[in-house]
Amino acid sequence: MGIFSKPEVIILKESNSAKEYLELLEELLPKASEEIKSKIEKEIIIIKAGIAGENNILFELKNSNMDMYVLQDIYIETEDGRGAQIDFIVITEKITFFIECKNLVGNIDIDSKGNFVRTVTYGRKKYKEGIYSPITQNERHMEIVKESKLENRNLLTGMIVRKSFHSFNRSLVVLANPKTVLNDRYAKKEVKEKVIRADQLITTIKKVAAESRLPSSSKKEMKEIAESFLKRNQENQKNYIEKYEELTKEIELEKGNTSKVEELKDNSTEESSVKETEMRLICPKCGKQLVLRTARRGANAGRQFYGCSNFPKCRFIMNIADE
Repeated sequence: MGIFSKPEVIILKESNSAKEYLELLEELLPKASEEIKSKIEKEIIIIKAGIAGENNILFELKNSNMDMYVLQDIYIETEDGRGAQIDFIVITEKITFFIECKNLVGNIDIDSKGNFVRTVTYGRKKYKEGIYSPITQNERHMEIVKESKLENRNLLTGMIVRKSFHSFNRSLVVLANPKTVLNDRYAKKEVKEKVIRADQLITTIKKVAAESRLPSSSKKEMKEIAESFLKRNQENQKNYIEKYEELTKEIELEKGNTSKVEELKDNSTEESSVKETEMRLICPKCGKQLVLRTARRGANAGRQFYGCSNFPKCRFIMNIADE
């Protein structure tokens, strides 16, 4: 790399799937009832928060003043079907970073055992809850990437990949919400190095690079590494599609139920009308109420008539046409 070459950030892949899903949700909103609309609005809030968080990280990377290749929203799958959805893969001169973006609401405490506890304030009350370790989540993603790299390799190259993988690749969990307070006072050093705020991202990348004894890669080599990840990327919008289809079905079912309700209302109105008529009709012979009946036999089978409710003691009938 030339001494006087200008640092260049190349965004080789930028994600649009969340934005496309957001547009679909916003189109669904006016078609939904209040109950389903509430679900869609909550989903929109989550998606917008995720987009905002990733935009914060993308901003930091674009303004890093470093040579790097950036890939956003990469999905890599092994031959046995295990998949890893990686928010960002950042290829620098010495190290490749796998970044898990967390746009969490509330403050995060990490204890000496590596447990994550989130504190959220609602009004005057504070609520605490444990959350799944994003470090574990991201390291599992990295293991899947490593396994995918081992596929179709001979024993010797497989051993080299296994031995060197964690020297060339690092995990980073980035808290993208600028309002989140990270309290890692009791966390172990290796945990502190893996969980950072978005505004610490570039400082951390530069620090790791400076401490690394690995040789620097050329821009051509960095590009080749980035393209190798891009080649293994599979378009995966399964979660978005499933959620969208679920909401669409709820709206369709609701419309169907509304039609049935209207039909039941119509039937109910007809039944009420018949009952009101029956209430007004009194048998002139015995004074009992006349009720609507249907002839079952004879020449008049199927025809409706009013018969005395005192049948068989009273056999008075009145044909509908005679009413």
